[in-house]
Amino acid sequence: QVQLVESGGGLVQPGGSLRLSCAASGSIFRINVMGWYRQAPGKERELVATITSGGSTNYADSVKGRFTISRDNAKNTVYLQMNSLKPEDTAVYYCNLYSPTLGAHYWGQGTQVTVSS
Repeated sequence: QVQLVESGGGLVQPGGSLRLSCAASGSIFRINVMGWYRQAPGKERELVATITSGGSTNYADSVKGRFTISRDNAKNTVYLQMNSLKPEDTAVYYCNLYSPTLGAHYWGQGTQVTVSS
């Protein structure tokens, strides 16, 4: 089993920055994909960014140039640096780990990000 614990959400003004962290523990295989998804009220959960254990990244068009995903494999931790935040970035952000070995997705409990003046 895998556990994911997120931190770093909160309230920020438009144009501000936040950094999310997600620490994974449990039965983690070396090869995996970690990422962030978000869900705004009344909307479906959507991909924000992912990063493989080899460091390859993928971003949603809406966050390219503003968000940066990174990871520390030694700590099994993934980060999401969010800059130039907009009100439309307001959502619950969920950490995800995909294990190709197990064919399984694991989710964190979610952290609220609110962008408002």
